Amino acid sequence: MKNIEMSVDGTVLTIRVDLAKEFGVSKSGKSITIASTEGNISVPEHEEIKIGLNIYRKKE
Repeated sequence: MKNIEMSVDGTVLTIRVDLAKEFGVSKSGKSITIASTEGNISVPEHEEIKIGLNIYRKKE
């Protein structure tokens, strides 16, 4: 994962992302990656539940 922290409290999943960070241009070249799970991963403490997340901004 890049720039993503996940935690579970009871039945609530919390995702934390620092929106000030960047990881360069996407593969398509159209956006700047801010955070990514880099594919589908298991939610902490719930291996049967998966999440796939990409956060990006348009390239200027």
